[in-house]
Amino acid sequence: MQPEAPGAAEKATAPYGSWESPITAAAVSAAGRTVEGLAVAGDGRLVWVEKRPVEGGASVLVREAAEPRGKALDVTPQGFAVRTLAQEYGGGSGAFAVQGDTVVFSNYSDQRLYMQTIGDSSPRPLTPDYAASEVCYADGVFDPHFHRYVTIMEDHRNNSSDPVTTIAAVKISDRDVNEPTILVSGNDFYAFPRIDPSEKRMAWIEWSNPNMSWDKSQLWVGYFSEKGEVQNRICIAGGDPTLVESPTEPKWSSKGELFFITDRQSGFWNIYKWDEQSNVVIQLYALDAEFSKPMWVFGASSYDFVGKNDSSLKIICCYRQNGRSYVGVLDPGSGSFSTLVIPFSSVTNIVSGDECFYIEGASANLPVSIAKVTLDEKRTVTTDFSLIWSSSEDVTEYKSYFSLPEFIEFPTVIPGQHAYAYFYAPYNHSFQGPSDEKPPLLVRTHGGPTEEARGILDLNVQYWTSRGWALVDVNYGGSSGYGREYRERILGQWGAVDVNDCCSCATFLVETGRVDGQRLCITGESAGGFTTLACLAFRQTFKAGCSLYGIADLTSLRAGSHKFEACYTDNLVGNKQAYDERAPINFVDKFTCPLILFHGLEDTVVPPDQTAKIYKAIKDKGLPVALVEYEGEPHGFRKAENIKFTLEQEMVFFARLVGKFKVAGDITPIKIENFD
Repeated sequence: MQPEAPGAAEKATAPYGSWESPITAAAVSAAGRTVEGLAVAGDGRLVWVEKRPVEGGASVLVREAAEPRGKALDVTPQGFAVRTLAQEYGGGSGAFAVQGDTVVFSNYSDQRLYMQTIGDSSPRPLTPDYAASEVCYADGVFDPHFHRYVTIMEDHRNNSSDPVTTIAAVKISDRDVNEPTILVSGNDFYAFPRIDPSEKRMAWIEWSNPNMSWDKSQLWVGYFSEKGEVQNRICIAGGDPTLVESPTEPKWSSKGELFFITDRQSGFWNIYKWDEQSNVVIQLYALDAEFSKPMWVFGASSYDFVGKNDSSLKIICCYRQNGRSYVGVLDPGSGSFSTLVIPFSSVTNIVSGDECFYIEGASANLPVSIAKVTLDEKRTVTTDFSLIWSSSEDVTEYKSYFSLPEFIEFPTVIPGQHAYAYFYAPYNHSFQGPSDEKPPLLVRTHGGPTEEARGILDLNVQYWTSRGWALVDVNYGGSSGYGREYRERILGQWGAVDVNDCCSCATFLVETGRVDGQRLCITGESAGGFTTLACLAFRQTFKAGCSLYGIADLTSLRAGSHKFEACYTDNLVGNKQAYDERAPINFVDKFTCPLILFHGLEDTVVPPDQTAKIYKAIKDKGLPVALVEYEGEPHGFRKAENIKFTLEQEMVFFARLVGKFKVAGDITPIKIENFD
């Protein structure tokens, strides 16, 4: 279903894929700002990290404007960037914390922690200057009891491939730079150190290889001694060998009550509370829905408290169910839950402010944005919803070109089983396709592979659909958002379940008459790039593909994996035979269609030689192939000019080799080996 537009009856007829559109690749890259992490400063104004492709991918801490509809103000001074490299994926969401008008942040270039007063342009270092950024910090909080900063510390000094991760304390009370003091150690990974504001104790999450945090983890509480050391530790959740669970996101209320999210028994992440006296955990509200998500980066905040300083404490939270996010208010005393009406269909982070709360979200009509929400006195009805930041402030000028997502359920190769996707039909208020033609289809495969496509307004999608392409975002088995059972479909089956589901989705759209079966293309990033390459190697469904920093050689990926994912590939692939049988690089002879590849040369997650290998093999076989490598780009492109170039070249490649139409606009195609 598409929006009605004036003059729809006067549409020009032109081949699908050739339509003119104002949504250019430059417009897409300019709208590529992202938000990473939310926190509220002492003056009640929101602060967050903004990643800016037009500034070379800079990550800058900004503060909400003092006046409604005012412009947010940069907090981070020139020469600094707020981004941690912990667990390789790093990012800005776990790279800072705010208390009052003071911020502590991880600086990208040297990975040191700095402390800064908001409004001051001279941050001072808190941690030593180690050579080559060998120590990283993330997910820190201020300790109100001992005037220090407690943080996750990842130390690469003794072994770069097997760093030591701990929970450490950093002094902030004097101007001397000191070695951090280790508080908790001995396990492979830690996250969410959270300190009770009312008593001297701390909660945290920990887990060990071969698990990822969403496979199996533990929630602990430790009590501080008079000297600030952690002692008398108690395992709150995850210690029972008869239960498989992944507790996450612990938070203390102002009264010292510990809340957290776990997926015990039901397989869905729900909100729980720890009863300290009986040392049992109590489920506050049962729902077959996901109140959290896999922890790929630090700093997630899926819920927070409203009414912190009175007896009417309530929890504002979000959850995913059937491809949509919902926001509601949970009363932990009565267990009652009130769903709020808001314009977002996807919500990723929530933090509480003064008489309001802030949410990061999006919808089919709104790009990723931050909204300020006010409730009535009973905290059950939304009285005000106002956007304070948007990833694309000018997006409304393209509204008449937007294709709206349709949530679809399609059959998999297993009888009676289904998977999910968002389908976008081609749409442009000025053009229509010929009556005897079906549109080409681009299948997008997300990364992870435990990430999730969310069906929100994304100009990357609209770039294709406004030119006459159909596009489908597939949430294959293994995706998050649908519970543990759905997420674990891919365990031991990576390269099979995801491949089958992507092909089944494309076939379903052909059989239901929506797309042209002779013009099916597939694209994916990272793990999605692997799925793309595997589809091309082991199936004959698609006519061309695009892999962006994707995986071609599973064995070399495992050998070179960083600690965070050291065992992840084993869990996904299985035994050695499967490593060999599912690696696209081992089956180049089975490739039959064109391929374009993109990779950043500073990628430490998927080494660039993965792409170089598959490029050479496909070239030597004689198939049309093109490779673009970017200097200075990591895992995921951050620079606007590279985002623009990638999008343009991918579309032109598909148009020349599969679409048999000319793309509107002045785009000079790169050379395609074995074709030009």
